[in-house]
Amino acid sequence: MKDYLGSAGPRDVEEAVEHEDQGNGAGEANGQSGNPTTAEESDSSEDEVPDRNTIGDVPLEWYKNEDHIGYTKDGLKINKQAKRDQLDTFLSRTDDPNEWMKVYDEYNDEEVELTKDEINMIRRLRQGKIPHADVNPYEPYVDWFEYEDKGHPLSSAPEPKRRFIPSKWEAKKVVKLVRAIRKGWIKLDKPKEKSEFYLMWGDDLKTSDKGANGLAYIPAPKPKLPGHEESYNPPIEYIPTAEEIKSYDAMYEEDRPKFIPKSFPSLRQVPAYPNYIKEIFERCLDLYLCPRQKKDRKVFDPEMLIPKLPKPKDLQPYPSMCYMEYRGHGAAVTSMSVDSSGEWLATGSLDGTVRLWDVQSGRCRKAWDFGVKVNHVQWNPNPQINILGVAVDKDVVLLPTELGGEEVTGNVAALLALKNQDVSEKDPESSPLATWSMDSKFKSLKLRQPFVVQSLAWHHKGDYFATVAPDGNTKSVLVHQLTKQMSQNPFRKHHGRVVQVLFHPQRPFLFVATKMHVRVYNLAKQQLSKKLMTGLNEISSMAIHSGGDNLILGSQESKMVWFDMDLSTKPYKAFKNHTKDIRAVAFHKTYPLFASCSDDGTTSVFHGMVYSDLLQNPLLVPLKILTGHETVNHKGVMDCLFHPKQPWLFTSGADSLVRLYCN
Repeated sequence: MKDYLGSAGPRDVEEAVEHEDQGNGAGEANGQSGNPTTAEESDSSEDEVPDRNTIGDVPLEWYKNEDHIGYTKDGLKINKQAKRDQLDTFLSRTDDPNEWMKVYDEYNDEEVELTKDEINMIRRLRQGKIPHADVNPYEPYVDWFEYEDKGHPLSSAPEPKRRFIPSKWEAKKVVKLVRAIRKGWIKLDKPKEKSEFYLMWGDDLKTSDKGANGLAYIPAPKPKLPGHEESYNPPIEYIPTAEEIKSYDAMYEEDRPKFIPKSFPSLRQVPAYPNYIKEIFERCLDLYLCPRQKKDRKVFDPEMLIPKLPKPKDLQPYPSMCYMEYRGHGAAVTSMSVDSSGEWLATGSLDGTVRLWDVQSGRCRKAWDFGVKVNHVQWNPNPQINILGVAVDKDVVLLPTELGGEEVTGNVAALLALKNQDVSEKDPESSPLATWSMDSKFKSLKLRQPFVVQSLAWHHKGDYFATVAPDGNTKSVLVHQLTKQMSQNPFRKHHGRVVQVLFHPQRPFLFVATKMHVRVYNLAKQQLSKKLMTGLNEISSMAIHSGGDNLILGSQESKMVWFDMDLSTKPYKAFKNHTKDIRAVAFHKTYPLFASCSDDGTTSVFHGMVYSDLLQNPLLVPLKILTGHETVNHKGVMDCLFHPKQPWLFTSGADSLVRLYCN
């Protein structure tokens, strides 16, 4: 019976017992239930019916989605029986009079018929009685111990002392638990949160404060207080004339002024307001007929408005401290450039010199004196062509650095040799674009243009380079080819004053930055590809990410903007991290770093991670503000540049110093 009832449902057992109670109710009323039949018990295990399911004590939920419930002792599957619906259950109860005595055994997937003794046992359990009727729980107690003729108690030992003093071991255990709680080894259970009840209907959310009548009270808006226009003695210019009063009558009632000012010599001569009763009546109508709604004020946590950014210490390495200073220039250092190997640094200054530095030791290996200020220096990105381009006045001088082996030196000498043919091209107006010639002083190739050259930019292959002469109008941007020593003007006109040009690091695109816009031209198709709307008033510098899809711009209004050209032609992010003009911006070629320098004497370093997944926006995090340069004549840091292989940053300032910042 224990096996049957353990797997049968409680509802089946209750229905069976209730049916039996209805059948035997008359017998119990006559007192027959007081002498139930004696239950026969047997200690033999042969009376127990063995289970046909041999899965053991395994949750039946494991077989919920299977077509069987287990296995027999022979290893055969026990298939599930088809469940009966309510109609089949009703018919079986009608046909079989013993149907009420059957219970469902879920473990063996079969129905078991209970005996009368088992039903009587269940009935007694439901009534709170002992299952077997032959057991008497109120039998008289038999005290087996004999107290007669005993001269001494069973135990005469005195009470021990430990029962009257605090326990030392319990005190140690308490101290141990207190220490564990203080150190956080034992965590106390948090108080259970009480379930919050909410209003069922959405309209009630706006009417949480209700009165006794079930309606929410919302205070009425206060009436408008009288202003200066209702003064009893206003200035003459505020009193309307008769013509103006007639024009008021021609207006609509909604547009007509509600009060016409008049002048009275004293306050006691002011008559009663004629529209007082009318206005009070209209206000009562508004309070009675116009429904009011209470608007809940949204409260925002200020911490939610701050973006969650990673900590700078988790984004290392990045330049954070000054490692070396390069001294030697006598005036402000305006431009810098590092060769592709990262061993040599070239700097140009307003003192008219270009110096070549050893990055590791800080030794000046060579210096070229041009006599006039140097506007820009740029190293050829091709490691096989160690040529340094220098923009001086109207000339672009291509200097041989004499670095590398004999093969590299020979290739440079062949490139810088002047061709015999006439290499100067002419535009439709028959004016020369540029003149190629040899410079005997520096044994270099010189390119003379009609206007002052402000900057130059090399193509990533090292054969082409572009020059910018802002005063050249239609000849502001010229593209030159080193191997053929030819020059060409790719644009007929420019939409604004050109500030800087850059080549795309991978594709045939040319970026032309004017004062307010950046235009991207496709050199292969010879057409405009994109126009970036910067939102800046005057662009000062530009840098392109090594991937070519992201761009940063610095402006003279102390702003720096980041463009994600795959996302939009408008800025993705704007930074206001300087107080004065931004002089230069730079990207690192391998590390996710970019920087900006300004006339306020500071250089800001940022983390800029660009993901290959187009659905994920770049991660921009400010890292460090580098200081150290002094401000001279309202000029601070003139240029900044990253090392091509290490997370190092070079900065040049108006104080004639060049600093190297390392991690």
